[in-house]
Amino acid sequence: MIAVKSEPVIMIRRDLNNLPEFALPEGYGYRLFRIGDESVWAGLETAAGPFESHEAAMRRFAEEFGSRIREMQENCFFLLCGERPVGTATAWYNEDFLGQSCGRLHWVAIHPDFQGRGLAKPMISLALKSLRKRYTRCYLTTDTHRLRAIRIYLDFGFEPHTATDLQREAWSRVAVELGHPGFGT
Repeated sequence: MIAVKSEPVIMIRRDLNNLPEFALPEGYGYRLFRIGDESVWAGLETAAGPFESHEAAMRRFAEEFGSRIREMQENCFFLLCGERPVGTATAWYNEDFLGQSCGRLHWVAIHPDFQGRGLAKPMISLALKSLRKRYTRCYLTTDTHRLRAIRIYLDFGFEPHTATDLQREAWSRVAVELGHPGFGT
């Protein structure tokens, strides 16, 4: 195994037909974001790793969703264990992704205490079904060092976006590491 350098990358699902479906295990459920859940979102994202601190996650939430917080009530899902939020995924959008309006699978996170229990796939399935109501395709951004997540996204039919030499090089390193059929290897 080689160490994959962390680089931001994009993955695209060219259509939202024939989405894989995964049921939640017993004892888990979902709910939508509610006004006041900003700190819950920030806590999950911080625990899962993208942010150095809860405050940094709160700042990012405010920058990205502050002016559109009402939209979060229809697009951001929380995974619950009992009543406790343990994961999140957002069915978001970009009005100008490669020149077109496009759905975006955004900010998928499972609390580390709950990772490895088959919970990410049901969350992604739910978010993609929500996106399918409004969009014909979607994309996501991730980092090359998030190999477990990339494997899941490949399983969902996302493909690496390779428009530049740098992107092709980054994905080439990931392909060697994963050996996943989604790379055509």
